[in-house]
Amino acid sequence: MIQTVNKQIIDEREPGVEPKKFVLWLLLVSSIMLFAGFTSAYIVRRGEGEWVVFELPIMFMLNTGVVVLSSVFMQWAYIAAKKDELNQTKLGLGLAIVLGTLFCIMQYWGWSQMVYNSIYFGFANPSGSFVYVITGLHMAHVIIGILYLVIIFIQTFRFKVHKKAIRGIAMCNTYWHFVGILWIYLYVFLLLNR
Repeated sequence: MIQTVNKQIIDEREPGVEPKKFVLWLLLVSSIMLFAGFTSAYIVRRGEGEWVVFELPIMFMLNTGVVVLSSVFMQWAYIAAKKDELNQTKLGLGLAIVLGTLFCIMQYWGWSQMVYNSIYFGFANPSGSFVYVITGLHMAHVIIGILYLVIIFIQTFRFKVHKKAIRGIAMCNTYWHFVGILWIYLYVFLLLNR
């Protein structure tokens, strides 16, 4: 009888936070703090003067559309995985990977446009330097996300992603949406605080 009561108590306990999800959320919170620090430093430094105002590259605006579209495909892949529709899962993940890669290429083109307009990285132009650092750090997060997408994409071909094994794609989905929302925030921030 004691064993039955103990088993019942154990069964009624709330499940704890899964370690991998906890690490993901720590990473996201750390990233939020990192970008909050950089955007705060941007505002403080802009207030000190010697600030060059320039137009953001058109590629940054276009990248906003790319990141939103990639999130749509990622969500589609996640929903398809929950329904065991693996072909749609593969297609959604593949399109998210292609759009993530396009985002990085367009980011490079945006930086090239800045260089063409004589906006360089360096102490002489703190406004340009902040834009390079903030967008570069974001692109590093995108590259990590692309690698994560590729891992999940490969797992779909090995039948390791399906409605009974959804954790990996669910975490990837969370990270990818975070990176997309982060870009929208950064773009709007830079657009409004030139």
